[in-house]
Amino acid sequence: QVQLVESGGGLVQPGGSLRLSCAASGSIFSINAMGWYRQAPGKQRDLVAAIVSDGSTNYADSVKGRFIISRDNAKNTVYLQMNSLKPEDTAVYYCHMIIGGPRGWYDYWGQGTQVTVSS
Repeated sequence: QVQLVESGGGLVQPGGSLRLSCAASGSIFSINAMGWYRQAPGKQRDLVAAIVSDGSTNYADSVKGRFIISRDNAKNTVYLQMNSLKPEDTAVYYCHMIIGGPRGWYDYWGQGTQVTVSS
């Protein structure tokens, strides 16, 4: 089985920074896309940023220039560096990976980590 474990959420003041991490473990042959989504209360889960195997990245317009996604393939880990945080960034953040294993390719999600931006 594959598990994704997230860390790094918390409470931060507006203008501050946080770094989220998500590590995958288990029967992993290869990881294609890695990404971060977020869900605020009463809203749908939306893509924040994604990175694919060749290093190409994609960002939501609302976080461009403030957030940076990166990956460490040797550690099966994806990171989200969040800078210049705003109250509207408050949400539960979920990591997502498309992982190839002995039974094929599947989508996996982390458990979610709360990010609260407030003074």
